Amino acid sequence: MISEARSYAVRMVEDAADAQRPMGAIRRNPKSREIHEIADSPLWEPIAIVLGVFLTSAGVMHFVVPSFFDAIVPPWLWPSERFWTYVSGVAELVIGPLVLLRRTRRVGAIAAMVLLVAVFPANLYMVWDWRDRSFSERFVSWARLPFQFVFIWVAWMVSRSQATPRHQG
Repeated sequence: MISEARSYAVRMVEDAADAQRPMGAIRRNPKSREIHEIADSPLWEPIAIVLGVFLTSAGVMHFVVPSFFDAIVPPWLWPSERFWTYVSGVAELVIGPLVLLRRTRRVGAIAAMVLLVAVFPANLYMVWDWRDRSFSERFVSWARLPFQFVFIWVAWMVSRSQATPRHQG
């Protein structure tokens, strides 16, 4: 009975704290606090810069050497491989600078996650299409798959690092 009353009192305090939260603010449970402490590290600033430069450079490469990217676009996509090479290149050229600029970094990092998920089928197609190539080329095609998830996680952490105000010390 006493533990139920204590539990009820704790819920009331939590509900009162929730009422003070701004609309749309994320409610954090103890496990997410640990993850958020990682995201609050100053390490994510340079990582965000690297991510932004990587995306921008990849976007440029879509226009410099489009044939490489054409080759990994699944051929059944309409209207053509070159179309999707240019669309993904433009997306990277927009998203990269968004990640580089601190004021747009959160939106850019979220957009990067969406883009990385959207182009994952091209990486899967590359594994299938390169199945008869040399071992080193097959290795590269397979290695791209887990790295895509690493990049998605990095973009997620960069977006989280921008989610809270920085503490003034």
